Amino acid sequence: MNNFFKQFGGKVTQKHIKEYEQSEQWRDGSFKNLEHTTLGGNILDLPRIIYKQLSNKKGRIPENPLPVKKFEIEEFLSPSDKAKFIWYGHSALLIRIQEMNILIDPMLGDNTTPIAPIATKRFSENTLSIIDDFPEIDLVLLTHDHYDHLDFDSIQKLKNKTKQFFVALGVKRHLVAWGIDEKLITEFDWWMTEKLDQINITFTPTRHFSGRGLRDGSKTLWGGWVIKSRNENIWFSGDGGYGNHFKEIGEILGPFDIGFMECGQYNDDWKLIHLFPEEAIKAAKEAKVKKAIPVHWGGFPLSYQHTWKEPAEDFVTEAINSNQDYMLPSLGELCSTSDQLKNKWWSNFK
Repeated sequence: MNNFFKQFGGKVTQKHIKEYEQSEQWRDGSFKNLEHTTLGGNILDLPRIIYKQLSNKKGRIPENPLPVKKFEIEEFLSPSDKAKFIWYGHSALLIRIQEMNILIDPMLGDNTTPIAPIATKRFSENTLSIIDDFPEIDLVLLTHDHYDHLDFDSIQKLKNKTKQFFVALGVKRHLVAWGIDEKLITEFDWWMTEKLDQINITFTPTRHFSGRGLRDGSKTLWGGWVIKSRNENIWFSGDGGYGNHFKEIGEILGPFDIGFMECGQYNDDWKLIHLFPEEAIKAAKEAKVKKAIPVHWGGFPLSYQHTWKEPAEDFVTEAINSNQDYMLPSLGELCSTSDQLKNKWWSNFK
């Protein structure tokens, strides 16, 4: 029960609000998107949405747990002039670049609804234990504070093996409440850049929202991350619907060698805050992404509108139709940014 209340993270105080008010993104008591954005529907739609989410599960969950390849530390740490990465389903991503280990949205727990009476289980088993095999993490990047991206159990395992945390503005209070030394945490507003060794890290806008409880809606910011070394430029789009910011990101920070594009958990009931596959490809092209990789799928059944395979299937179709280069790593697969992986690995599973 004690951990149940800890799931909510840190409470918003007046001191926090005074800090957030310094951001151009804070207006009328909360953070706002660049474009007018509604979450979709209204309170009267909630029973219908909940019913659909809980009832029609055919094809939304794999018949058997999806396997995750074993982490091989020596192979991951071996010298390379190209960045390496491992995707663990949904948005959890481990990157090795310039001899630094960077972990993005490390939600490796088994449940994205820890405060709800019904669990939303992960497609793979025992993923939380993977963290035990990781080397020391130089940097954790957090895009926003939703449960499917910021996980209490994962942070508990990471806090004694992580040197620094770069987080969306407002997320610091959650980490501090969970025992992370505040001196290790740097908060980012949109377009803010910090240099870490030989790498520039920039926080980019998205069209989304945030919150972990009933009273903290949009009291933390949301966004994506650019990781730029002397050799490569990598962009993690973060959660968010389509908007004009993609062209701006490409013009200011692109082109990108690799773009990890949100593609999954989309739904007509919240179409402004998640990318549909055709929008993910359009956004990748507008942001000047050379090679696009779909993320935010393969982990959890958070939308009743699509099967667990559809985000990747439709992403590939749109990429081919739009002449957009792409890549398809499987769960836990060690990849290089120069790889050409186009095998539809999910077709081997029902």
